[in-house]
Amino acid sequence: MTKRYTQHASHRQYASLLACVLSCVLALCIAAAPAFADVRNSDRIAGSSIEERGLTTALCPNIEANHALLIDDTGKVYFERGAHDPVKIASITKVMTALVALDYDPSLKMTVTVTPEAAAIGESSAMLIEGDKLDMKNAVTAMMVASGNDAADAIAASVGGAMLKEEGHPGASAEKSVERFVQAMNDKASEMGLEDSIFANPHGLDDGEYAGDFHCTAYDVAAMVQLAMQNDTFRKVVGSETATVKITRDGETVTEELTSTDELLSMYEGTVGVKTGYTDEAGGCFAGANDHDGREYYAIILDSTDEWQRFLDTQDLWNWCYQYLSQYRLANAPESIEATIGENTGSYPLMARVAHLDWMDRSVAATIADPDQAIDVFALEGNISQEAVFNELHGSVHMGDVVGTLTFKQRNNDVATVDLIAAEDLGSPDIFTGIAIWWQRLWGNDTVAENEVLNTTPLLIDKTQTVSPGN
Repeated sequence: MTKRYTQHASHRQYASLLACVLSCVLALCIAAAPAFADVRNSDRIAGSSIEERGLTTALCPNIEANHALLIDDTGKVYFERGAHDPVKIASITKVMTALVALDYDPSLKMTVTVTPEAAAIGESSAMLIEGDKLDMKNAVTAMMVASGNDAADAIAASVGGAMLKEEGHPGASAEKSVERFVQAMNDKASEMGLEDSIFANPHGLDDGEYAGDFHCTAYDVAAMVQLAMQNDTFRKVVGSETATVKITRDGETVTEELTSTDELLSMYEGTVGVKTGYTDEAGGCFAGANDHDGREYYAIILDSTDEWQRFLDTQDLWNWCYQYLSQYRLANAPESIEATIGENTGSYPLMARVAHLDWMDRSVAATIADPDQAIDVFALEGNISQEAVFNELHGSVHMGDVVGTLTFKQRNNDVATVDLIAAEDLGSPDIFTGIAIWWQRLWGNDTVAENEVLNTTPLLIDKTQTVSPGN
């Protein structure tokens, strides 16, 4: 046992050196990433294909992954490519493993024992040895930070065994215990409404003895990740560049120093997780979360060309999205008017003129209460338009009265509605003027001033653009 531990320590030192070298290589790759990788007419931006939107290549993200999704924490979808296609997701599977484990043991105190099968599983490893014991928090850390297949299988065997014991089947084999845990993974997927997700093991290996018809989609991965990130323990673990795991080994406490497989934690500002994955069949996979201006954006990359490209694809999606996020000022009127609105006196944008129906040629100047009001928009979703609804004005109108509404739309979706507010007083016609107007209308002259919108809606994007704003 001592000899084997020494070998693992040697491997660990080599792995740390290799990780450092590869991090440098990745940094150079990201800096030198080509401007164009792959844009497909079927790629969808904000719900429509780029072909339907008539967008030029320069306005679209260029990634090599065959399946991808970019979504924010409100559920808004910015980009998708084959995001509903069922495919292998490699070690991203461990997100579901963590969800089931943390649901079962929220106290994080359950003892996880490394079985012979877990210790021998191979591939990505947290350097665990048969007989090692960890509490749940350390086991999840070993699984998520180092992407330890050994930790994933050990968690499944321990939790699955505990489930079987509760169900009246104590002493179940490791194999049966893992099977029970996988059943819980699929039950969780059903509970979450993930109709295109089937799990066959807790780690995501998909060849040899682990080959099978199991799969997930980019949309389902996004749902798993968003739910998992609501768990404080999970969030802290996947957001750690390094971690120290405590293990009880041969009656003594030993520690393993682990480095995250998520290179973007240290290389892309705002990255807060979450999970890498790679197999020959799944390709390069990554589910990444990034905090940008107080909102989280989840990039799901499946079946990219290699382990490095998955990170390049992710940062390309984030960069592309962020350059088209902006605040759109609602008031863009070419004229202004002095007014007192509420307790504020000053210069206000002249947004519209609203006809006063008691007059033949008079209208009321209208503004909005907050001249600086702005909304968050994604430019590629479409340019902004506006529609006005004008009140029928009779009698005396006073400064501050609501005289209509102005609704702003983006691709026919309402994005903001503001009241049009009178920026001046206008009384009713006096008795003599009123009689004169009545007489003219009696003889068929129904003339009134025209309602008029003076505010403009500047373009967000020029669809003919051939060079992206970032270039």
